[in-house]
Amino acid sequence: MKSVILYSSSKKYGNTAHSVQTLAPELQADCIYLDDYEINDYCYNHTNSDDGFRTLFRRLLNYDHIVFASPVYWYAMTPRMKAFFDRITEFMDDEALQPELRKLRNKRFSILSNSIKGAAPKCFIEVFQRTCEYLGMICHSQIHHQYPFEGDK
Repeated sequence: MKSVILYSSSKKYGNTAHSVQTLAPELQADCIYLDDYEINDYCYNHTNSDDGFRTLFRRLLNYDHIVFASPVYWYAMTPRMKAFFDRITEFMDDEALQPELRKLRNKRFSILSNSIKGAAPKCFIEVFQRTCEYLGMICHSQIHHQYPFEGDK
């Protein structure tokens, strides 16, 4: 199974990156730092299609298993990860793009999270899980790492 870890965090080399680097060798996964890409918010008239979203989305379609990794920010994923998920709507809205969206069906997804708590909140997990399952993806695993609070290091 060809895997990729798509991760986002305000700290490129912080706790989320550490979790990603721990998991990647086990899965023999490629790693993509989402925050390196310009991904604008979803727009109903699709005027932002020249940013990095479509290229990145199409790149992910080459994998069988996508791990979405994010720290828990106020019970939610990072803003960049949320923008990524919101932009998938473009592939639903446009008939020409729908065949590409259907390529997500039966792909596996996993959720990799981290916070100062022992588990990710249910509402955090549900956003990933419900969205991916709506797209026809199959949940492979959920992994959570607990890190001590380190302040503004």
